[in-house]
Amino acid sequence: MGSGRLLRLLLAVVLIVAGAAGWQVFRSGSLLPPAVAPSSVRDVYQVPTEDGLLLSLFLLSDLHISADNPEPAKKLEMALQDLIRFDPPVDAIILGGDLTENGREQDYEALRRILSRYRLPPIYGLMGNHDYYDIWYGPDGRLERDTVPNGKTDAQARERFVRFMNYDGRPYHDVWINGVHLIMLSQEAYLQERPEVGEGAWYSDEQLNWLRQIMAAHTGGEPALIFIHQPLPPEGQDGGSHRLIRANEFREILRPYRNVFVFSGHTHRPLESPDRYVRQGNLHWFSNASVGRTRKQGPSVPDPVQGLYIQVYKDRVVVRGREFSTNTWIPAAHWTVALE
Repeated sequence: MGSGRLLRLLLAVVLIVAGAAGWQVFRSGSLLPPAVAPSSVRDVYQVPTEDGLLLSLFLLSDLHISADNPEPAKKLEMALQDLIRFDPPVDAIILGGDLTENGREQDYEALRRILSRYRLPPIYGLMGNHDYYDIWYGPDGRLERDTVPNGKTDAQARERFVRFMNYDGRPYHDVWINGVHLIMLSQEAYLQERPEVGEGAWYSDEQLNWLRQIMAAHTGGEPALIFIHQPLPPEGQDGGSHRLIRANEFREILRPYRNVFVFSGHTHRPLESPDRYVRQGNLHWFSNASVGRTRKQGPSVPDPVQGLYIQVYKDRVVVRGREFSTNTWIPAAHWTVALE
């Protein structure tokens, strides 16, 4: 038997075995389980792009993954199955806080198992209030409000997140990709350390000074994409529970710079809602929906699963809302902001 015929025979055997096992070949050439692999190469989604594209990414906020509840996991699967089909592929994924429902080790492990099933771009993340919720649970895993913090600490919650993200000892992080600066700020304390913060986002002096230092590289107007969990309060105000607490200092740090884009989550409001994009001084602020728990908008999408697709060009930033449950764009959530 010739070598070419033998090679063809071996390839046929591999395909038969893979087919019998229910596996399919994705466009990258990797083998993926049928739950995550497109049914054929025709399922690749051609994303609208133009010349001058520097970076594209997805912001997936409020996953709320729990080892005890399969529903948020199914919704994250919807999002991942959609975004792996994008052509050109996205350059990064940002997990915008509340990665987990309760911040327990088993919740992070459930999230890790989901992500490991996909061939994904680099993933970055930030902490939300739910990522500190382990303090509400007693040793037997039951909700125990009267004995909070139940022998748990906020420091343990931060350590679990840092370990999951493989960050260097602190829950905030930055990275440059293709000349675009991505900055992930994290809530640094919850009720065990600072009972007064409620569900608000507390940033330490250390984190704000770090933000001040890394923003010094933006004197030339290079775009900075800053990801926070809780939203900003009205302009000129500091926030409280469910808001960024030291908001005035945050805005003051960013005031000298052009082309600063801030993205928040937390509210779970659908992207069809008004005021998903507002301007606060020099800041372009976008409010994301939720993968795990977007509020119901109406009968057309009975159980929405939403996120933001962000494209950074040399002269503009394009932000589009995506409905992952139907693999469609959200017409009301489409903005183009020219760089200054």
